Amino acid sequence: METGKSIDKNGYEAIKNGSWFSQFRNGCNPWMARYVYGLMFLFANLLAWAVRDYGRGASKEMRKFKNCKNGRNCLGTEGVLRVSLGCFLFYFIMFLSTVGTSKTNSSRDKWHSGWWLAKLLMWPGLTIFPFLLPSSIIQLYGEIAHFGAGVFLLIQLISVISFIRWLNEFFHSQKDAERCHVHVMLLATTAYTVCILGVILMYIWYVPDPSCLLNIFFITWTLFLIQLMTSISLHPKVNAGFLTPALMGLYIVFICWCAIRSEPVGETCNRKAESSSRTDWLTIISFVVALLAMVIATFSTGVDSQCFQFRKDENQEEDAIPYGYGFFHFVFATGAMYFAMLLVGWNIHHSMEKWTIDVGWTSTWVRIVNEWLAVCVYSNLDVGSSNGTEEQTNNMTDATDCHLR
Repeated sequence: METGKSIDKNGYEAIKNGSWFSQFRNGCNPWMARYVYGLMFLFANLLAWAVRDYGRGASKEMRKFKNCKNGRNCLGTEGVLRVSLGCFLFYFIMFLSTVGTSKTNSSRDKWHSGWWLAKLLMWPGLTIFPFLLPSSIIQLYGEIAHFGAGVFLLIQLISVISFIRWLNEFFHSQKDAERCHVHVMLLATTAYTVCILGVILMYIWYVPDPSCLLNIFFITWTLFLIQLMTSISLHPKVNAGFLTPALMGLYIVFICWCAIRSEPVGETCNRKAESSSRTDWLTIISFVVALLAMVIATFSTGVDSQCFQFRKDENQEEDAIPYGYGFFHFVFATGAMYFAMLLVGWNIHHSMEKWTIDVGWTSTWVRIVNEWLAVCVYSNLDVGSSNGTEEQTNNMTDATDCHLR
């Protein structure tokens, strides 16, 4: 289990096409490895949350660390940043040691998929190491983490848009075009209906008074952006159809909802937050779901390295790796910064309440900017793909004319 046994091509193919259980049963392989890395990332998230919410009881133990100052500098917000730094260092080292890997059964492939004893020693060591560092270095890391978390959001955004565009192409490439057209229209209609219902509910929940101008602006602007994306997609030169803007509409409505929910509890326009300010089961469940969703999003984005390949290699070699190892670890490294920002509300000088995640005005504006950026990226990709298709058609026409001559 430490170094991993060499698996031949037939063995890799059998594991790849096998069940989730068979991937674990067959020992060290890249499919099993990604789940182990995901579990390690989840544990780091839980540790950061525990240090933030329940670390006060460990303040006496923290006095043993020279730079903790009676435990205060290693708990709360700084505690989250220290755990995040340890997690970042682990995945960044894995990124540096696996980036550029292209073949299975190579030394770096075995390092990614095996050597678990070494990693189980390295990971706790890197988790403890930041607790030995002075507070000034941790504060500097907290500032850098803002940028790293932004990179993670951008990667996640491109991954989501790539999936939506792939889904649209999948439906349009089916042999039974008429039947698929019905499915596309049903899916698009459902998505638009949910978008409208989401906007209406946000007006009801988060605009209790006409003076809530900021929330009115956020929600109304989201509605306008849905209309804008639909208009661009239906333009004759783009002709992307209804499905992609409908699904993108769902995505930005969700981001807008998350942004408004991130507003501080004391705000008069956020009565939903006031009603759920008590630590009840609903609050706890919401926190757990948000934490798991973040881990799952990091995992799925890390595996989806193909959406960043500008040239798709259709004739993939038999011994090619199943996903980009370097990209996978890079996403988890930036994800470590992202979960730190969520747990401190994007403000390293801000203390958070128990069982809360991503709350504060900074969190709200990060979400809103992310929503606007999503629309810009989607629109540019739509226009860019239409120009690329037009150029390809013109080139084919020119080639045909030359051939006839």
